[in-house]
Order: sequence, then structure tokens, then C-alpha cells
Amino acid sequence: MDRIQQALTKIFERHRIVFWYDTKKELRQDFESLDFTDIEKIELNNNAFMVKHRILREQPDQKFLLYHEGEQPQDLENWLLDVQLAQGEFRTDQVSIWLSELGLGLEFADVIQSHIEFFNSGKRREALKKLLKPDDTPGMIRMKILSVCASSGPRIDEVLESLLEELADGRPAEQKDEKIRLIERSSLSDFLWDQLKRHYSYDSGTTGVKDFVIELFKSCYAMGTDGNVRLNSDALVFLRRWKDSRQYERAFETLSHQCAEILGIEQDLQSRDFKQLVELDYFQLIDKKILSSLIKSVSDRTISTGDVALLARQRRQSHWYNDFRGLYNAVEYASLFLSTLDEISISINSMAEGIQSYSRVWYKIDQLYRKFLFHVRKSGQISLMNPLIELVENLYTNKYLLKINDNWQQVVDSITQWEASPVESQRRFFKKWVDPFLSNNKKVFVIISDALRFEIGEELLGLIRKEDRYEAKIDPALSMLPSYTQLGMAALLPNKELSVAEDDSATAFVDGHSSMGTANRNKILSQSVSQAATAIQAKDLLQLNKDDCRQLIKEHDVVYVYHNRIDKTGDTRDSEERVFEAAEETLQDVIKLIKKLTAANANNLLVTSDHGFVYQDKPIDDSDFVDAEPVGSQILFRDRRFILGKGLVDQAGLRKFTSKEVNLAGDIEIQIPKSINRLRLKGSGSRYVHGGASLQEV
Repeated sequence: MDRIQQALTKIFERHRIVFWYDTKKELRQDFESLDFTDIEKIELNNNAFMVKHRILREQPDQKFLLYHEGEQPQDLENWLLDVQLAQGEFRTDQVSIWLSELGLGLEFADVIQSHIEFFNSGKRREALKKLLKPDDTPGMIRMKILSVCASSGPRIDEVLESLLEELADGRPAEQKDEKIRLIERSSLSDFLWDQLKRHYSYDSGTTGVKDFVIELFKSCYAMGTDGNVRLNSDALVFLRRWKDSRQYERAFETLSHQCAEILGIEQDLQSRDFKQLVELDYFQLIDKKILSSLIKSVSDRTISTGDVALLARQRRQSHWYNDFRGLYNAVEYASLFLSTLDEISISINSMAEGIQSYSRVWYKIDQLYRKFLFHVRKSGQISLMNPLIELVENLYTNKYLLKINDNWQQVVDSITQWEASPVESQRRFFKKWVDPFLSNNKKVFVIISDALRFEIGEELLGLIRKEDRYEAKIDPALSMLPSYTQLGMAALLPNKELSVAEDDSATAFVDGHSSMGTANRNKILSQSVSQAATAIQAKDLLQLNKDDCRQLIKEHDVVYVYHNRIDKTGDTRDSEERVFEAAEETLQDVIKLIKKLTAANANNLLVTSDHGFVYQDKPIDDSDFVDAEPVGSQILFRDRRFILGKGLVDQAGLRKFTSKEVNLAGDIEIQIPKSINRLRLKGSGSRYVHGGASLQEV
């Protein structure tokens, strides 16, 4: 009863007059029970002329339900036929009720009759109803029925994406294929395959979703190579849309892997030139093929740096690029490393010349080496890169790092004073760079990042300039010797005299005051500067809210911000191999610090460091260690790259300096292993070192 009333109400939304022929004479009671507030019920029983006059002349605006118990009269005997044809008709068979429920005319009865199973579900009928439009054709309605079965949008590509997602589902077989089984039960299979044939030219004796997807991958791969193509270009358009879909990318990847195995793609790729595959990305194996060939070509020097960069840039559009981003970046940096190394010439005649050449050109080798290794590690696929890793590592160590520092050592051996005029000394940092701001009544903020060597600083310069909000430049300075944290940090403070403790602590003093720790450095700053000054750890600054940060800047004229990630990582044996990752993180940290300070109205910022470092990724050879043990009247402190003591005995492989020669007060002596050699030291790392006199450290 409720269903009949609902169906009639729907028809009355479109018609003023509705005819109801109770063919089987079984619904009179339902008719009599109907209760409408704005619809008048009339029974047709030999009263056609009277009813016609009433509904057309007497009450032309009233809605009428005209009920007749029995068959509809023959057309020639039906005096209300013209009214009936112009108005609506209500049928009580199941198909007619569904048509009425969906707001469809009798012309769509065949569509419903053909797919009865689908319409047996009220939930499916309701879903279909939401998709229907007044101008739908039978074909369009079938497509919408298909889309409801597939839980997709009403287009064949959307239906297909949903069916492929179900195919890729990892659930057991008995729990899968619900959508395709519903399509089969709803007698829509022929319609589905007809649509795939019409849109994509898919025609197979073994039609099925799995068969289609195999043919899809096969034909699209063939379009980019030289295989047999059975599907049309619209299939390629569909594949590209599908693989680029965020919603269905997992399904694409699963089926791509399966089809690659079925089609023997790995074997096929072996005989192909990787340069012909640059536009293809239907299988992950294509990227592996391109990368392995690219690695070999770079190692063999058979491809230019420009071609490597172009190919890597083209592959950024690949579906699988994020899986191999690290490897593409690593290969590109390796290629740049090799070409840059080929172009440099190493000649050093003075301290200043060595520093200037390094800060203009040579640093790029250290930078490219670092970037290469960082991306290799980030890729997580070191084994694939082994040929390039070995090549780059050997060239970096033997043709660059050792060679440049052997030449540099000859200059270091010839000097009597640790200075490189006109290059500024680190101990003049405050006087040279900080004081001018204060003298002009300008606030200045100093970020000191432990072990931020020059080449990392140069990359930071580029990142700062990319922000488009700042002007920035970079200058080299010569660090203190030994190039270790305590002394470097002391030299960056305002000072008249620097010295080192005559004990095993290696503590550095500024004008007689210990500079160890933030509290002591804060005290030295405050006592040495007439303006308001303070020191703070970077992590503490980053935790300040906006108001507190503004207050810090408002209340001080000079603020020293101490950051420590690179040295903390590198100085620990268990984490030293992560030092290049720490360098990348440091770059982001420093950018955050700059933004934090400038957002709180800081305008003048200086970024510097206490020292640099040497890092070699492969284990250090025995030949890279100094055989000699330190000998002297008093050995105060020893590290991988320096010795502090008194009465130190000259030995082969070590360069000795007096305190006076390195601009320190007191009578402590320093010995530095020559070039990049290390001292043997039990329990500490040896790949990451600093404290010595190499260009990378100082």
C-alpha cells in the first residue's frame, strides 16, 4: 500500500491526471484505502463523458486519479484515450512500479526487464535514481546501472578503474570480485565488453577483467616500443589517467608488477637501449633498466653531464620516480662530480691563495661528494650504486682530498704564523663582522652551527637566496688551530686573548675565562659588550612563541644562537656515517632559525661555524694513520687530528706549532698529523674528523 501511494505521488509530480487500470481486479481495496489531500479519486465505470467534462471543463486545475477495475478499453472504444495519452498512467506490475519509482517512462521497461536482478535491491535502485537525468537514453541508463554495480562514476573509464581496483585486491578469491559478479548476475556482462570494444577496441575470445588489463599493459608498452598493438590510442589515454590517479595508484602498481611478470618485461628490456625508454613508465622495471644503464654510462664516461641532467629531469614525470628519486639525484651528482673534478687544477703557493681557490672552486668537489653520498643513502638501494660509489670514493680520496691537502700541507709546513691575510682570522670574527653593526646602533644576531663547513655554508647561501626575502653573501675565514669546537667557539666571542687549559680537558679560555657551555659564553658576551647581549641554544629559540621571541630581540642588541647537529652526529662513532644526513637537516634548521628571527623583526644576521671537518665514507686504510705515537715532556690532550702538550718531540708525519704561532697565549704546543692523516685513538670514529689543518677543516 505504501509503495503504491509513493509511486502515485511520484507520477503526480509530473501529471495532473493519472489513469490506473486494475487489470487483474485485485487492487480495489488498495484504491479505496488511498488517502490524498490534494488528489481526487474517481472510478471509471461507464461514466467517461461525465468524467471528461469534469476533469477538463469543471475542474481544470484539480488533480485526479482515475481508477478502472479491469482491462483498458480498446482504443476505438476509449472515450478518454486523448486525455490518457496526454497525461500519466499507473501500472501495478513490478516493472511498472520500478519505472514509476525511478521517474522513468514506459519506453524504458525493456531496460529494467533485461536487468531484473539489479532492480531487486532497493539500495541499488536508490543509487541509480540519484544518477538519472531527464534526457537519459537506454544506453546511458545501462551505463549508470553498470556504474552502480561497480561503485564508480557513470563513465566507462571510471567503471574500469573500480573493477581493476577490485582485481588488485589482495583478499582471498572467495571474498573478491563482488562487483564483477554483480555485473554478471545483472546481465550486464555483454554490455560491459561491448563498451570496452567500442572505447578501446578490446576484442578477445577470453573476455575478462584480468585478460583486459594484460592486453592493456601489453598494447601500451608495444606502442612505445615495437610490439604488436591490439588496443587503440584511447586505451593509452586510459592507462595514463589510471596510473596518475591518487585514488587508484596502488591498484595500478599491483597489476603493473603482475603483468610485467606475465609479459616477460624484464627479459624484453635487456635488449633495449635505455634512451628509447625515457618516455615510458608503465612498469617499475623500466626505471631500474634506465638507472642501471645510466650508472654504467656515467661510470664508463660515455654520457655527458648535460645528457644525465636532461634524462633525470625527464624521469621526474615517471610514476615510479619517488621510488628512485634518491638514485636519480645520486647519479646526477656523481656525473657532476666527475666532470667538475676533471676541470679543476690544483696549485697552491700561499695560505691566502689556497683558501681563495678553495672558497671559489674546489669546495664544489666536497659539496658534490656529500650530495652524492647523501642521496645514495637516502635511496636505500646502495647495492645498485656500488660501481659509482667505488669510483667516486676512490677519485675523491686519491685524486682530490689527498692531493689537495698534500699540496696545502707544503704551504702549512713553510709558514711561521697561522694566518692567511687578506683572509680574516676566525678570532677577529666579532671585531670584523659583529662590531660594525653595534657601532652603528644596529642589532645583530649570530647563528653558530657546529661543523658547518664552507661548502655547506655555500649551499645554505643558495637556499637563503631562494627564499626571495633576503639578501645574502658569503666570505671565507681561517679557523683557529687546532680546529676543534672549544677553541673555535671561544674565537667567535669578543676577545683580546685566547688560551687553552694546561690539563686534559682542552678547555678554551677567553681573556682568562672558560668558554665552555652556553652559560659561560653568555657571561663573556655580557661582560665584553656595552650593549645588551645574550646567548641561547637553537632548540630553545625555536621553542619560543612569537611574543617571547619578539621580546628577546627587543631586549638585546646582540644574540648568539648555538646550533649543534653535524658535530654531534659526526663525533660519535656509531652515528658518524649519518653526518651528511645531519648536514641536510642542519640546512633546514638554520633556515628555520633565520625565519624565526626575521619574523620577530631581526634584520641583520650572521651565520658562521667553529670549524669544518673531513669525512670519507669508506673505512680508513691503515696507510692513512700516522705510525708515530705522541712523545713529549707532557701530553695533555690527544684526538684523531691533534695533540696538545709541552716539550713535544718532532716526528715524521706530524707538524708542530707553538702557541705563539697559532695566536694563543701560554706555552702549550700543538702537533697536527699532516695532510688528512689520523692519529690512532681507541674507541673513537675515524671517518669523520676535525682538529687538523686541512682546507676542509679550517
